[in-house]
Amino acid sequence: GDDGLLLAGGQSLVLVLNLRLAVPRAVIDINRVPDLDGIRVTPEGLVIGALARQEALERSPLVREHAPLIAAAVPHVGHAAIRARGTVGGSLALADPAAELPACAVALEATIRVGRRGGHRDVGADDFFRGVYTTALAPGEVVTELRVPRPAPGWRWGFQELARRHGDFALAGLAAGARMEAGVLAETRLVFFGVGTRPLRARGAEAALAGRRAEEATLAAAGRALETDLDPPGDVHGSPALRRHLARVLLARVLRGLGEPRP
Repeated sequence: GDDGLLLAGGQSLVLVLNLRLAVPRAVIDINRVPDLDGIRVTPEGLVIGALARQEALERSPLVREHAPLIAAAVPHVGHAAIRARGTVGGSLALADPAAELPACAVALEATIRVGRRGGHRDVGADDFFRGVYTTALAPGEVVTELRVPRPAPGWRWGFQELARRHGDFALAGLAAGARMEAGVLAETRLVFFGVGTRPLRARGAEAALAGRRAEEATLAAAGRALETDLDPPGDVHGSPALRRHLARVLLARVLRGLGEPRP
């Protein structure tokens, strides 16, 4: 019940325990639960087990081929020692609004499989993250898999974040995808993190880009749309105005890369 906490990578839980922010009656180590750390491809897409280490994502040829957005994002997660222990399921279940993997899951329109006594259920990533450290997990449920669907032809992916130092939490970040048709942005997914209480899709900016080329006027229009898409908080690391500015910078950088001609 609520008196027990699960230990996987421990990169967040151990800190909480050391600070006495949580004093559970039991800490349940799930690292020896079989078949939860695999990375495999199915006819529906890529399946990543919840106990897969972030380091394994970084090295996996399957991730590079079938989820290049995740492959681009993982090197930004903390430092090598953190990625060696941190798990996919831990990052998703923690739901830190400045974390990279939740934003990638939303941009990829991935599904998070949740196990419970007697079965499981699947939750779309955009519905899974509810707020700061808040998810759709019910009592007695645990994340078991991240399921990434096969993208349609023509999709390209881009990822960037801005932090004070590499390995710090992002002041602002963007996980993005674009489906290109004859050099035009036919469809985009823009998911910002570090600028709200959860990964946020910039629907207004996506609409401003639809059917247009990644030209300066287009990027400027999408940047203006972010004013209503995003309402970032301020803290000791940066003001709302700073985070809005960084979001516009990231939007332009990522979209220029996505719109470049390719062989």
